[in-house]
Amino acid sequence: MVEITLYNTRTRRKERLEPVRPGKASMYVCGPTVYDRAHIGNARPVVVFDTLFRLLRHAYGDENVTYVRNITDVDDKINARALETLAPGETLLGAIRRISDETIGWYHGDMGALGVELPSVEPRATEFIGPMVEMIETLIARGHAYEAEGHVLFAVASYPEYGALARRSLEEMQAGARVEVAPYKRDPMDFVLWKPSTPELPGWDSPWGRGRPGWHIECSAMSHALLGGTFDIHGGGVDLVFPHHENEIAQSRCAHPEHQFARVWMHNGFLNVEGEKMSKSLGNFFTVRDLLDRGIAGEVMRFVLLSTHYRQPI
Repeated sequence: MVEITLYNTRTRRKERLEPVRPGKASMYVCGPTVYDRAHIGNARPVVVFDTLFRLLRHAYGDENVTYVRNITDVDDKINARALETLAPGETLLGAIRRISDETIGWYHGDMGALGVELPSVEPRATEFIGPMVEMIETLIARGHAYEAEGHVLFAVASYPEYGALARRSLEEMQAGARVEVAPYKRDPMDFVLWKPSTPELPGWDSPWGRGRPGWHIECSAMSHALLGGTFDIHGGGVDLVFPHHENEIAQSRCAHPEHQFARVWMHNGFLNVEGEKMSKSLGNFFTVRDLLDRGIAGEVMRFVLLSTHYRQPI
């Protein structure tokens, strides 16, 4: 069998991959929030982890590799886009579903043009609201979360290892994070697990009223439901180390302390434009579709994305 060595962000060293279940590999990678077309920076982690997916299948066999890449289809950006594009006679929930379905189709088409294969499982967040509510209830019962004004928040101070992945102290993270210090938070670093929904916004019944999940709890619930409490590899862009992946670790380890969560953490570097990360918020991006329409072949984009070491910026 092929021996695979991977760089683990958590330990900051290369380690031999030793699957939780011998001979079978499992990987979870944070997928798209489906409200707009993917830019070429969004495509980098997709191509990087598609390449790793192929390597794992080469090493362990197609039937022995499970690759989960989620779709975030409940998010404030999707809600905002739905309001912007609401057609006459269309409900907001109908617009949200339309945008999500259309964007997923674009995403599959654009990533397919880059030679990316579909993952083993591609769960939508809206399909796992029940497991999210259950995980939040467990966190409250174990003293790691609290309800405040219709919100449920994770109590960061209840998890002493918080910051270990990013290797930053609470003080450093507070200084560097864009934290909305809401009056109902016990601590500025506490983050939302559940938030209330107004009547026109998507929402689900819960013990804390009608609402919707926070972003971080989505990945913890989906990975646990599909891969179990301990799995081999968790991947994503380096921008997800903090706060997203740090928060995932905290809530997963506190909800299921008998499990390790992800053994190996892998993160790809940014795709930079004139020294700044390519992002939709900065407006310094090209979508994959833009480049395809300009006649740049998907194979060329894939080659460029893989021509620099995955952990280094392009």
